[in-house]
Amino acid sequence: MTVDAQSLPHRRALGWLVNQPYLLLSLTSLFWAGNIVLGRYVAGHVPPITLSCIRWVGALAILLPLAKPHLRRDWPVIRAHIPLVLVLSATGFAVNNALSYWALQYTQALNGLLIQSAGPLFVAAWSLALFGMRLTRAQMLGILISLIGVLTIILRGDFAMLGTIGFNIGDMMYIGAMLAFGLYSTLMSRRPRTHPMSLIAVMTSGGALMLLPFAIWEAMSGATLQFDTTTMATIGYIVIFPSALAYLCFNRGIALIGPNRAAPFFHLMPVFGSAMAILFLGERFQLFHLVGYALVLAGVLIASRK
Repeated sequence: MTVDAQSLPHRRALGWLVNQPYLLLSLTSLFWAGNIVLGRYVAGHVPPITLSCIRWVGALAILLPLAKPHLRRDWPVIRAHIPLVLVLSATGFAVNNALSYWALQYTQALNGLLIQSAGPLFVAAWSLALFGMRLTRAQMLGILISLIGVLTIILRGDFAMLGTIGFNIGDMMYIGAMLAFGLYSTLMSRRPRTHPMSLIAVMTSGGALMLLPFAIWEAMSGATLQFDTTTMATIGYIVIFPSALAYLCFNRGIALIGPNRAAPFFHLMPVFGSAMAILFLGERFQLFHLVGYALVLAGVLIASRK
């Protein structure tokens, strides 16, 4: 009785959290912003496909014990939707992540954040193409406002710099990653109706298995993993935050408000990325930060409302 009484406040807090889509999607953007910055930081040190595979194996080790009680009950539903689940595993877990880390070997985190901020446009395009779902006027206006805010932050308030940003093969790969993730985000609205832990455990295992042959090929080609402090710290962060926690938050957010209303939260990633630069890299807070933050938040609120 004592254990149950002590755990009751925690259960209530968790029950409240899982029904707060805006908070869940904001946390997702925070974790993924750190993933981009860290992925660029370890570029050339940690093989990208191997990192992607280890990411999902590690996340599965965390999620599987929590999912086991639900998997047996939900397996018949999941098995009936195996083609869709495999597509979700490929687009959201295997292709998207491998291409993202690979792209960061060739391009800057700044370019990655800029391309990732176009996520709502990819989601809108897939939603229209597959299901005929059009953006509302409020969603279009909100995305436009928040995108201007993103550019204000990334270009440091000088829009003339937009013409100086160069694009290379890494940027094209990142666009491919966002195309895959846009498809995943859209298809998640048609996911099988199971407990969230069951579905994410199956998709995570699918992504890891799809990446495993390519990780072996990468190792055989000479790109081996060095188990030093940088590598272990990178794996620790990536497995816990942008993988297990972020995907649980993102999938729940889509379940609550749908893909088109959830997509504008991609624009929070440059906000969090610039905030990390201020806090950890000593960058000075300037007026363009304030203007950009205000525009992004205003746009997200407009686009994500009912």
